[in-house]
Amino acid sequence: MSGVVGRLAPSPTGVLHLGNARSFLLAWLSVRAQGGQLLMRIEDLDGPRIRKGAEQECLQDLEWLGLDWDGPLVRQSERASHYDEALDRLLQQGQAYACTCSRKEVELAASAPHAGEEGPVYPGTCRNKNLPRETAEAAFRFLVPAGEVTFQDGLCGSCSVEVTKDLGDFVIYKRDGEAAYQLAVVVDDVAMGVTEVLRGDDLLTSAARQLQVGEALGYTMPRYVHVPLVVGEDGRRLAKRHGDTSLRAFREQGVSAETILGWLAWSCGLQNDASPCRAAELIDDFHIAKLPPKQVVWNGDLKAPMSWRG
Repeated sequence: MSGVVGRLAPSPTGVLHLGNARSFLLAWLSVRAQGGQLLMRIEDLDGPRIRKGAEQECLQDLEWLGLDWDGPLVRQSERASHYDEALDRLLQQGQAYACTCSRKEVELAASAPHAGEEGPVYPGTCRNKNLPRETAEAAFRFLVPAGEVTFQDGLCGSCSVEVTKDLGDFVIYKRDGEAAYQLAVVVDDVAMGVTEVLRGDDLLTSAARQLQVGEALGYTMPRYVHVPLVVGEDGRRLAKRHGDTSLRAFREQGVSAETILGWLAWSCGLQNDASPCRAAELIDDFHIAKLPPKQVVWNGDLKAPMSWRG
């Protein structure tokens, strides 16, 4: 077995759809093709959005596709003490601070109130207030150092993000006392020994934030590979507005896992058509360089001619 360690990290907030399945298949193939180890982590920190029964459904869908994993399952909801320790370190180093700003206040103060997927760029209102750790109803933000973050992505190539300008000081701990995504994934990837993170390219800018957090904590960070998304004909990320593309819906319609995998393999440039196949059959000839560097357009038909966007 090689030293490559990857991970599958579903969030139990809903059902898995074709876009999720494509990213998970690619993550699985990349690790299996390198003879590495693949771990499973349930990212269940977004309390209000966690749906009862979704974790088990996600795992069943992945098993149905033939995507296995190694070792015990890890849940973020059971790792709070590790995130607390990381937050304390960042606070002690002066690389994080308490923030009492509401989302509305941030929007009113920001120069670009609707910028970015995670909301407006934070203007730094609380950066120099030195609020105590125990401040009531405070979130905690990472103090972003000036300058660009440059990294080599396994598919996108050389990437550069100026986090201060483009993203601002970002939340690493929420008001409810729960670790935010940008901190939790960094702590977990390092603790689990992950060396490769393959995920959708909607998280490309998150890599810049996570690299900064990792550097502040003295971590050796994994290699990132960000893959294009599946989108609807309107160019927007696959969602309910594009019809029910959940794996559960296809299963209920009697569609086989091999049929789904055939379409996914076709969309990844691993087959010339959508002929049914098994996940294990794709390992030997897999290489991430075969992946078309464009978004896949879902047109509602698993056998319709494939098209790409971008």
